[in-house]
Amino acid sequence: MTDETYMRLALELAQKGCGRVSPNPMVGAVVVKDDRVIGSGYHRQFGGPHAERQALADCRESPRGATLYVTLEPCCHWGKTPPCTDAILESGIARVVVGSGDPNPLVAGRGIRILREHSVAVTEHVLQAACDRLNEVFLHYIQSRTPFVVMKYAMTLDGKIATAAGFSKWITGREARLRVQQDRSRYTAVLAGVGTVLADDPLLTCRLPGGRSPIRVICDTHLRTPLTAQVVRTAKEVRTLLVCGSTAEAHRQPYLEAGCEVLPLPEQAGHVNLCALMQELGRRQIDSVLLEGGAALNWSALQSGIVQKVQAYLAPKLFGGAAAKGPVGGSGVSTVQDAYRLTVSEVTPLGDDLLLESRVIPCLPA
Repeated sequence: MTDETYMRLALELAQKGCGRVSPNPMVGAVVVKDDRVIGSGYHRQFGGPHAERQALADCRESPRGATLYVTLEPCCHWGKTPPCTDAILESGIARVVVGSGDPNPLVAGRGIRILREHSVAVTEHVLQAACDRLNEVFLHYIQSRTPFVVMKYAMTLDGKIATAAGFSKWITGREARLRVQQDRSRYTAVLAGVGTVLADDPLLTCRLPGGRSPIRVICDTHLRTPLTAQVVRTAKEVRTLLVCGSTAEAHRQPYLEAGCEVLPLPEQAGHVNLCALMQELGRRQIDSVLLEGGAALNWSALQSGIVQKVQAYLAPKLFGGAAAKGPVGGSGVSTVQDAYRLTVSEVTPLGDDLLLESRVIPCLPA
């Protein structure tokens, strides 16, 4: 079999760590000797052994002279675990095949260089696009120290996120809603605005058996979230962060007693400064955010430049109505040339619906 075949096996293994390893990357590894897989592993949880060590420990025979396939460059520094380069050299592995390079300044090519300096053959960039896509969150976070933000919304084919009367349940079908639950388990935090809380009183948790609920982050400049809201009543079970402006400390106290964390931040144009919020979330090792806001928050997020990816769920329905809302509000752009540009990378059928996933093309400075 080819290098690509074995790297695909490593990619499949890496996916198993989804939602459990952040802010670390998802990594899979396969040990191959005489065209036979003799060991495999993946990074199972944050703080646990890395994929390379898992794969070497899984070997059914000596890995000396074998090839190790790994989706990300092996680490070469001490963190919560010892360097993987040490384990590779001690094992007698003769060749290492790498998917993505690791941009972490503590690694950044040093892992590969150490292996080569010790006469281990290294082949780079095998299925790199797929390996990079697997760890788009990690690659963004490790370089920017701010979360990877995914703006998610569901809309009809005439671009409506609710009827003219304000009803939105359910635009999409069961399969699409299941995918949203999977993403809530995958991403570290979910972000919504107080308008969404007031209109829908959402729980914003993951309903999947064995799933992990994200940290709930609510943008609420003036702390208008009702104490009876589900996000407040369940704050002692699911970590909940209320982000406000310069509200009085006495105003915050009932939320603190309910189990919420209250984070005051500078305001911008009368609202929470979203760039400052991303910096603060990054400092708290929150590496990814699923934005489930309304039209106003979506526009503010785009304007602030914090969105890296857009997930648009398209339902084969038409609502009509001039007053029915679309997914992005605000003042909008003035000309076609001013549009926020996207690259469509993937289209996924989900029952009768479609999921369109696109990366936001960063705006170049004027």
